[in-house]
Amino acid sequence: MKKVKKLLFEMGRPGRKGYSLPQLDVPDRSVDELLPAKMQRKIPLDMPELSEGEVIRHYTELSTRNHGVDSGFYPLGSCTMKYNPKVNEEVAGMPGFALVHPLQDQSTIQGALELLYKTEEELKEVTGMDRLTFQPVAGAHGELTGLMVIQAYHRAKGEERTKVLVPDSAHGTNPATATMAGYDVVQIPSNEQGLVDVKALKEALDEKVAALMLTNPNTLGLFEEEILEISKAVHEVGGLLYYDGANLNAIMGHARPGDMGFDVVHLNLHKTFATPHGSGGPGSGPIGVKEKLTPFLPVPLVEKDGADYYLNYELPQSIGKVHGFYGNFGVVVKAYTYLRMMGKEGLKQASADAVLNANYLMERLKKTYYLPYDRVCKHEFVLSAREQKKKGAGAGDIAKALLDYGYHPPTVYFPLIVEDALMVEPTETEGKETLDGFASTMEEIAEAINKDPEKIKSAPHTTVVGRLNEVKAAREPRLRWKRDDLK
Repeated sequence: MKKVKKLLFEMGRPGRKGYSLPQLDVPDRSVDELLPAKMQRKIPLDMPELSEGEVIRHYTELSTRNHGVDSGFYPLGSCTMKYNPKVNEEVAGMPGFALVHPLQDQSTIQGALELLYKTEEELKEVTGMDRLTFQPVAGAHGELTGLMVIQAYHRAKGEERTKVLVPDSAHGTNPATATMAGYDVVQIPSNEQGLVDVKALKEALDEKVAALMLTNPNTLGLFEEEILEISKAVHEVGGLLYYDGANLNAIMGHARPGDMGFDVVHLNLHKTFATPHGSGGPGSGPIGVKEKLTPFLPVPLVEKDGADYYLNYELPQSIGKVHGFYGNFGVVVKAYTYLRMMGKEGLKQASADAVLNANYLMERLKKTYYLPYDRVCKHEFVLSAREQKKKGAGAGDIAKALLDYGYHPPTVYFPLIVEDALMVEPTETEGKETLDGFASTMEEIAEAINKDPEKIKSAPHTTVVGRLNEVKAAREPRLRWKRDDLK
């Protein structure tokens, strides 16, 4: 029997309180003396009254409903929900990092500047870029910053380019960011192998193209085998290549965007480099650029003069700041810890293990679910639930059913070029037993659809909140609770 959780308002009783205030040490004055009548409440504030124990139990119980990489498998495609080593948190919590203030004199923050400088050096090696900025605080923020740098570069040459090319398999942020930057988006189709259609790409190239935004490997988990030809074609018309770093976890230590011909790359430190990810942040989306684009980076850049580090604001062609101060410094500290802990060979092994896990899981699940691009994948793969949908339950239903088994669902209905898509990324931090357990569950759900699709269509059954009417929730959202709701 499902346990019904009471609201705080239902639990509260008049007179209970879970706090004690210190004795008043200033003259006691009435509210009428302190606030004008028009600013005073006419109706008392309706808040639940509870003991400290009740409050603690309530929020502790709520916390157990959260799903994260510390509590279970998180195969969310294109998100790289890997386990985050707790040593990263320890280092970021050191007083010299956690308590530093961005307005301190540079002479007093040499350690923080050294960490930024060294993290940049490490990431230059990983990406093949010449300079980086840590100001962007999310992947999409990095995308926008990268396109602004590209825009400034072209304008400095006296060119007003108006188009950005985006593959049909791209992350949704790519066309959204290009539009936000003021460009017209031109979609490039995929070929039968799930890769960029090079012929169609070349037909779209002209002197108005500012950049091609590309993820490699792409969202299908497939490496763009013709990347050098693509790069050459874009550069021949004066365009630049932008690398969406969402899938860098697949190639660390094995291939570098800079060697493929990319001019700008954004990274997700909150994905690839093992800092916590999700729930809106904090994130870090630094961008790296080739030397010709360095003058346009946001200010300041961290420089070294002998044994000293300093912030360089002398970039007259800079696009200016894109975030207050220097980005989410604490996230950079965690990424630096991860980089030093892993080392060059460790990063290379992490990518190899991520690719191994993805291919192992793909080979097993393609026996039950349709695999539209049956090729060796990189760190993720995309199944289709089209056959299950014909029997009565599709990708969304499968995702809901997984909740009953304690798994976070994979990404569903993306990329759009795959019907009823199930996008799975196991990451390198999961063992074979976890992968087998997930695969067995997916097989069990498919079998249940064969026998009784309605059972899957009504899932989840064991969660606190069951299947919602998503259309009604979107069109008639209830954003405010009222005490009358208890009646």
